[in-house]
Amino acid sequence: MRAILAGFAAIWSVTLVGYLISRYELLGPDATTVLARLAFLIATPALLFTTLSTTTPAQVFTPAFGAYLLSTIVVATCYLAIAGWWWRRPAGEVAIGTLGASYVNAANLGIPVAAYVLNDVSVVAPILLFQVLVAAPTAFAVLDLTAGGRRPSARRLLSLPARNPIMIASGAGLAVAVAGWHPPAEILRPFELLGAAAVPLALLALGMSLPGSRPLAAGAQSAERVTAVALKVVGQPVAAYLIARHGMDLTGPALLAAVVTAALPTAQNVFIFATQYRRGERLARDAVVLSTIATAGTLLLISAWLG
Repeated sequence: MRAILAGFAAIWSVTLVGYLISRYELLGPDATTVLARLAFLIATPALLFTTLSTTTPAQVFTPAFGAYLLSTIVVATCYLAIAGWWWRRPAGEVAIGTLGASYVNAANLGIPVAAYVLNDVSVVAPILLFQVLVAAPTAFAVLDLTAGGRRPSARRLLSLPARNPIMIASGAGLAVAVAGWHPPAEILRPFELLGAAAVPLALLALGMSLPGSRPLAAGAQSAERVTAVALKVVGQPVAAYLIARHGMDLTGPALLAAVVTAALPTAQNVFIFATQYRRGERLARDAVVLSTIATAGTLLLISAWLG
């Protein structure tokens, strides 16, 4: 329990530092974007490459990932049923809401949680692969179809993984692991140095993104917001627990990994997608902010209970 508390204390302390930096504008107006891009383009790919290149595929694609994946399908289907079939909301807004309910923050928060709570960064790698290869392209296809009547660009969808540095680094790390090659320490050391910056940069960027939001203000998408956040914060971890514990008979660290990864908040990328397509922008922003605040407590409770 002490180790869990210490891990989360480190995570939320650095996040608080990021919040204060943004709140008092210590690094200028573009600091959040710069730090987020540095973490996304450089530090996180380096961390994933060093982690995956020294593991095996069996250590990456685990039963815990299977439980997370099934829980994602469950909550996505629930939101689709409620917002799409029952409320009859526009397809583009339903796509954003579905992402808000199921697309987890595996990079900015998932990597720090995996490092400090699960002691294994590799657990987030298959989640990132799934979201980049399946979840995001599927949402883009729907959003492209509803954006001015345009058809989805097959070239754009197929080239998405090749344009994502996290995907490239993960693929390279897995290729090294599958080949059975053990890179010399001299080659890995620069990646290790850069990767060491991934966690603090991600947490600082996360904290810096929080000031200025008013996620509790009433609006036209209040019902969608409440539904998406409830499914993300409560529905997905509960589904992951039931699937992992009673469906797959997982216990110990595997069960903890399945539930914790499912309990991660909505990824900030969802807001970026919504802004790009001008669909459900407020819904996406509120889902990100509210789920991030709520999971500060739920992740600690889950870790204390199952850890």
